[in-house]
Amino acid sequence: MKKKIIILENIRSMQNVWAIFRNADWAWFDKIILVWQTPTPPRWDIEKTALWAEDYINWEYYENIFVVLNNLKNDWFQIFAVELTKDAIDYKTLFNLNLDKICLIVWNEILWISQEVLDFCDKHIIIPMVWKKNSLNVSVAAGIVMYALVN
Repeated sequence: MKKKIIILENIRSMQNVWAIFRNADWAWFDKIILVWQTPTPPRWDIEKTALWAEDYINWEYYENIFVVLNNLKNDWFQIFAVELTKDAIDYKTLFNLNLDKICLIVWNEILWISQEVLDFCDKHIIIPMVWKKNSLNVSVAAGIVMYALVN
């Protein structure tokens, strides 16, 4: 059975976190891993955005992302960062992937994904931009990439 995990590294906006909970539930992700300063359930303000998705999807919290990444690598997960890098591949290639275990990492709204984390990843994924702004809201980007993995 395929396993899909998403890591939210130090995302500070509660609305983004709860929107990703809803996206992950819809896209059949098995787990959300919340790292460092990312808000965690239970919170009274979750219900408005998450619509109880926090009750349906498994989640874990860790202080250190490298503990998580080492565990996932040891369990044979492919780890993909959603980040604009020179070696990044178009997210549309995910539609044709047939991986048993995949983990996505999405970024902090201000600091992006650190180079140390990027170096740990198997691939970097981009969503090509067609206008002037070169980035999307983190919950929107997560939803787009998760959609490519719905299979």
